[in-house]
Amino acid sequence: MRIKKYDVDYSRRQMMQNMALGAGAGVLMPLDKLWAKDSGLQDISKAYPDEAFSIEEQTKGKISVGDYVTADNVEHVEHLLDPCQIFQIKNDGRRFRVGPPETDMTRMFTYQNLQKTLENEQTGYKAKFDSNGNVVGPDGKPWRGGFPFPNPQDALQTQANAALSWGRADANLYAVRQHDYGGDGQEEYAYDFAWVELQMQARIDGQVFRGKSDEIRRQTAYFESSDDVKGTSFLSVWKYDQREVPDLYGYLPQFRRVRQYPANQRFEPLVPGATWFLTDPWAAGDPMLTWGEYEIVERKPMLMSTSGNISIKNENWEMPRIPGNEKYMDVELSLAPEAYVVKSKPTGYPRAPVSYRLAYFDARNSTYTGCLRFDRQEKPWVSFESAFGYYDTDNLRVMGHDGKHPAWSWTWVMSYNMQNKRMTLIDHAKEASGIKSLFEIDQDWMYDTYLTPSAQQALGRV
Repeated sequence: MRIKKYDVDYSRRQMMQNMALGAGAGVLMPLDKLWAKDSGLQDISKAYPDEAFSIEEQTKGKISVGDYVTADNVEHVEHLLDPCQIFQIKNDGRRFRVGPPETDMTRMFTYQNLQKTLENEQTGYKAKFDSNGNVVGPDGKPWRGGFPFPNPQDALQTQANAALSWGRADANLYAVRQHDYGGDGQEEYAYDFAWVELQMQARIDGQVFRGKSDEIRRQTAYFESSDDVKGTSFLSVWKYDQREVPDLYGYLPQFRRVRQYPANQRFEPLVPGATWFLTDPWAAGDPMLTWGEYEIVERKPMLMSTSGNISIKNENWEMPRIPGNEKYMDVELSLAPEAYVVKSKPTGYPRAPVSYRLAYFDARNSTYTGCLRFDRQEKPWVSFESAFGYYDTDNLRVMGHDGKHPAWSWTWVMSYNMQNKRMTLIDHAKEASGIKSLFEIDQDWMYDTYLTPSAQQALGRV
């Protein structure tokens, strides 16, 4: 019989104590020590007791790896879920499978981002906030790339990790398939589009792309189908100064011109049927300093998906649906030993229909898996739940940005309106209406094709 040295309550007490002290992640030892050597990240069990990785311990033997969580047994894991997940399981027929925990953090990053972060740690290149609240290097100049705060001490550092480089790479082009369902579970809309991201600064190569020294990224959503939105695109030009709202340009084929949109467009759906807004993706859809009053309101283990625990089930990488309940994906969540629940408010948007949001971050790699926004009456509104995976599984291997190491990226999104039970399912697909997901990318081609107003016009007229 194994005698437990630490119980579940010990981990939770230590996490609460760390929160009170403003300490970073880790229970038995801080994650800083694991970042000191690359080998340390391959076995992070040194930082947490076994019980923090054990769903059996967390549920007193009621749930095991491989089990499905349903309305019949969700009571045993409610303390490990967010409020929307609990609501979906109890009231809307959702289920999920419990996967094995991940203890190898090298499978929780893009390879290049991880190597750049380790280089920064080894050379003493540390991030800090300047007088305006923006992330800069130790020399006060714009951040040169990599993970700015490997072991965040507070909510703002956690948010900065999410905001500075969304996909943890200099360039990403995702083929996206979206299906929108009504509250009755019937599909109402379907779209295929490209989601394109290009870092101008905070790049892994340490460069400023095309001399855009006042920008941090450009991002475009370009719709290839359905026919009624084909050619529609939205371009966001982000300033490096996180206090500034991005310039937003839209091209609508029926008007055959590009127009600039006001800031409140970030809080409206881009296309009919969608439950998500531009403010939602990455739990950092707006510059981090246009939101404020950041605080970590809770630290605890959670069932999440920020590692390689989800296998891609078919050739086009799309997730299967729950049999008999097509508006939910049939997915797997795994126990993360420590999660940060970060609360923030849209202080830079006086007309925002949102009172605040709760973002759920895996403390090990500062990747969110859920972002729940609340309406002006502070009622739960829309959950933007996401999953991330290491693209090296039993049935899939996809090379990443350097062409040599497996990719790590987001795999699926379920955006759910709790007030009317509408659902948007979003797959990171291999291909969607001729658009192909790319990790190795000609960045000049991507910029010229997708990331300028003139490119929007050209795409809309094809």
